[in-house]
Amino acid sequence: MPPEEPLILASRSPQRRAILEQLGIAFEVLHVDVEEVAHGDPIEVVRTNALRKAQSGAAQRPHDTVLGVDTVVALDGEIFGKPAAADAAVAALTRLSGRTHEVISGLALVKSANPQVVHEVTKVQFRTLDDALVRRYVATGEWAGRAGGYAIQGRGAGLVRRIMGDYLNVVGLPVGKLLDLDLTLMLRQN
Repeated sequence: MPPEEPLILASRSPQRRAILEQLGIAFEVLHVDVEEVAHGDPIEVVRTNALRKAQSGAAQRPHDTVLGVDTVVALDGEIFGKPAAADAAVAALTRLSGRTHEVISGLALVKSANPQVVHEVTKVQFRTLDDALVRRYVATGEWAGRAGGYAIQGRGAGLVRRIMGDYLNVVGLPVGKLLDLDLTLMLRQN
């Protein structure tokens, strides 16, 4: 049986790349620029953005299998994107302190113009964070480029009391949902 062509990952996320590498799935990264939806129902936002990314990648690589992913943090239906500056990260973390928020990822897999779109929701309960702890964490710079302003796979783990659901979703790629889309991905060995 000939080897499968690699999966095309339409994402710049180093966390998503690391998860695919950990699974041993052969992939190539394709940078896409799409206008992302930023407001609305968080589930619809991530599903729409993931599909836009996958379709943009498929337009460039029409014969390949393309994966688009989008992840947001939501609290009471409000989307927390990637903070633009340290003060925005402080504000986001302060709002999440002592509360349970949702990390929602949309995944879109486009193969032969036949898109499959799913989403995953993981609940994350934060510890009650005092101002000094929030400022120390933000000073690490780890918040930059992270939905909600934290990275659970790094020092941000200390902000979390518990999670309910898929840990890898919080990191950036819900593996269970991905494999539900296409189990043959596991055959795409590096």
